This record gives sequence, structure tokens and C-alpha cells, in this order.
Amino acid sequence: MNELRRDPITGRWIIVLLGKIPTVTDFKVEPYTKNAEKCPFCWGNEAQTPPEIIAHRKSGPPNSPGWTTRVVPNKFPALRIEGALNKEGMGVFDVMNGVGAHEVIIDTPEHYKDFADLTSSEAEEVVWAYVARSLDLRGDKRFKYILIFKNFGKVAGASLEHPHSQLIALPIVPKRVLEEIEGAAKYYEYKERCVFCDMLREEIEEKDRIIYEDANCIGFCPYVSRFPYEVWILPKKHNSDFAGIPRDCVPNFARAMRDCLARIKALLQDPPYNFIIHTSPINGHERNDYHWHVEIMPKLAKVAGFEWGSGFYINPVPPHIAAKNLLSVKLDVK
Repeated sequence: MNELRRDPITGRWIIVLLGKIPTVTDFKVEPYTKNAEKCPFCWGNEAQTPPEIIAHRKSGPPNSPGWTTRVVPNKFPALRIEGALNKEGMGVFDVMNGVGAHEVIIDTPEHYKDFADLTSSEAEEVVWAYVARSLDLRGDKRFKYILIFKNFGKVAGASLEHPHSQLIALPIVPKRVLEEIEGAAKYYEYKERCVFCDMLREEIEEKDRIIYEDANCIGFCPYVSRFPYEVWILPKKHNSDFAGIPRDCVPNFARAMRDCLARIKALLQDPPYNFIIHTSPINGHERNDYHWHVEIMPKLAKVAGFEWGSGFYINPVPPHIAAKNLLSVKLDVK
């Protein structure tokens, strides 16, 4: 019989199908063809982007070839950093100016090299760029939340093929984040423990959903997975703020990200996916009872009317099966 499972953080329910489990080949992944011609993120095309904010470089002056990871303002930003918020009411509606920051982190100069293909040191450079920009932007007191995410593949919302991530600094705390924060706070108030730390202990005890583990990080298919082959990565030590990651933990976290994505790529024929770094709000809105983490969501199943109407998700691949299949992949990474 299928199972209903409740997320202890948000209270959301999901349905896990336990009957005929689809095989990897049952998921139809559209090939992601790439073409480096006229790509604005490749070496030599730096003039096609706004001037860089920061870059890790082997050689060359700013805004020229020689970089290994590069951060630039988004050419078509959802929010702009200039101006005041000017909050006001319009009847029952609240309105403010579209103030924020929207940046692009270009993972690598190599057009055909995805995050899953990076070496450990290359993945670490990308993570350091995330941390540096997060720390810098929190100096702007208008911002309450910094969202870092990656869209890979057209189905996942990527408009450019070249491997890149995005960062958006927001003047409000997003509703999705508030749901997690409020759920974690209620759990802590009742049990005097972090819900994420309890989840970690459960995963480590059961072991059958873990796909990556080292001294600092763990990657696993959560018991209440909304999507087939969904993976979460958490630091083992409680920490609410991603930008507060200890320096000696950055290599482990970068390797965890790279390895988990490499398993997903190899097993599922390079599927589209999104990953999102969930972290505490900033500038007076911090929550120590929260626990930062990354959610990786391959786009293998469509969200349709039942999901939109009920708020439930239907997952056709039980997470322990997903983890077993992901662990079967033999990685050849450096």
C-alpha cells in the first residue's frame, strides 16, 4: 500500500508510491545539447556581461580572460540595487519598489563542464564565491534574505547553457523560508532540539538513505522526499547561517555538492535540476533554531492539478530506493 508521510518541518504531507517503482529508464530526459558559440560567459566574451564584481583569477586584469570563477550582476535583474523601498499600502495590497541585488556566479570558464564535472578545488572556488557574496551583501541593511540557487536545463528554468548559479538578495523573507523557520521554531519550542539535527541523527542511524558522508557533511534522500531522487545536504554541526560555514568545512561541502550532483548526472542521464541553499534570514532576522542546508531537486516528474490543488506531492520512487540506485554509481572524480 502507498504511504502518506508528513514533513516534520513544514507539516506538508507527501504520497510515496510503493507499488510498481519506475526504473531509471522510465524517466524521459530530454538531451541537453550545448553550443558555446556566442556564449557571454565563456573566456573572451567578458565585455558581453556587466563588469565583474569579483573573480578568482590565474592571470589577466579584471574583465578579461584568465579567471576560473567569476561573479557579475545579472544583465536582466529581477531586482535592482539602486533606490529606496518606499513601502506603501494600496487598499488591501502592499507595494514596494523592486529593490534588491541579482548576481550571476559563473562556475567555470569551460562551457561544457557542469558542476558535477568540476574537480574538488574548482567546486570549492564556487562555494567560496557564494560565501563572499553572501557576506558582502548583508552589509546592506535593506536586505533580509539572500537566496542562492542553480537552474540546470531548460525544464528547470535555465536560460543560458553555460554552468552558472544565481544569487538574489531580497528586502523580505520569502514565504517558503518562513514556513521552514516557523516549523523549526515550533519543533524546538516543544522538544528543545533542532528538527534538522534530529533528522540527521535518524538518517545516520538508519543509513539506508545516505549517499554521501564525511566528517562535516551528509547527503541523503530525505524520508519525506517530494520528488524522485531529491537529495539534501546538511552540515553535521548545527549552524543556521550558510555564510558562517567554517573555513575547514568548505572543501567538504563543495565535495558533497559535486559528488551528489555527479551521481544524479550519471544515473539519470544528465537530468534538469534545481538546487537551492536554504539559510537563515539576516540583518536582525536571524534564527539560531534553524539549520542551513541544500535541496537538490531533479526535474523528473511533473507537478500537476492534484499537487497544485492539495499542496501534496506524489513521489513514485521511495527515497531508500533512490539512495540505493544513486550509491550504485561508480564515481570517477578528482
